[in-house]
Formats: sequence, structure tokens, C-alpha cells
Amino acid sequence: MSALGTHAAFIIGSYVMAGIVLGALTVWTLLDHRARSRELAALDPRRGQDQP
Repeated sequence: MSALGTHAAFIIGSYVMAGIVLGALTVWTLLDHRARSRELAALDPRRGQDQP
């Protein structure tokens, strides 16, 4: 880690925080998609069945 110099803690911390934020946004998006899919299924009971 000596190649990062005196700012190693800041650089590594920034990458960790960016990873946490991206992970949280990914989880939030997936959970929201599931919730919206359930809402759409409740509005249209034919959804998911073969349409003629």
C-alpha cells in the first residue's frame, strides 16, 4: 500500500463507500422492481398468462 502514499486511507475508504452505495442502490432497485411487479399483477390478473 506504500504506492498509494500518505492518502491510502482516504483512497481505500472512498472505494469502500462507493461500493456500499452501489450495492445499496442495486438492492433498492431489485426490491422496488419486485414491489412494482406485485402491484401490476394485482391490477391485471391476466398478466403472466398466454394472451390469444
